[in-house]
Amino acid sequence: MKQGHEVRIHIDQKPYHSPNPTTGAALYALAGVQPGLELFREVQGDREDTGIENGPEIVHLVVDEHFHSGQPKQYVIVVNLKKKTVTMKRLTFDQLVDLAFNPRPTGPNIMFTITYGNGPKANPEGELLPGHSVKIKEGMVFCVTPTDRS
Repeated sequence: MKQGHEVRIHIDQKPYHSPNPTTGAALYALAGVQPGLELFREVQGDREDTGIENGPEIVHLVVDEHFHSGQPKQYVIVVNLKKKTVTMKRLTFDQLVDLAFNPRPTGPNIMFTITYGNGPKANPEGELLPGHSVKIKEGMVFCVTPTDRS
């Protein structure tokens, strides 16, 4: 990532200087955001503040921009016809299997198939493959099916 100049920003009402652009992970580290909290970019007007992911995504900053940390948003999703509340913006294949089954079916020939619907515009429906993740939206529906390869 090519960095530009440093800008002053405010996180939880404290001033910081950060390279611009930066990453979400760098902003979390800069302010020492506690585990379990999420960083939000404050917006004007009657809109929800925008969440910043704690990851490698590039974040473009504006001088004297304000951010705050707080509890992550909760999403109610449906997994195998049961309502589940999650706080992650993305769920992995394994996380969805764990939400669907407690205890998780095991065995040398057990595989899982995950399909979903009612997702965000970027991924409204589809199949989630092992090792991948999917962006979550309120009311998203998942069907997690175990199969035996034998």
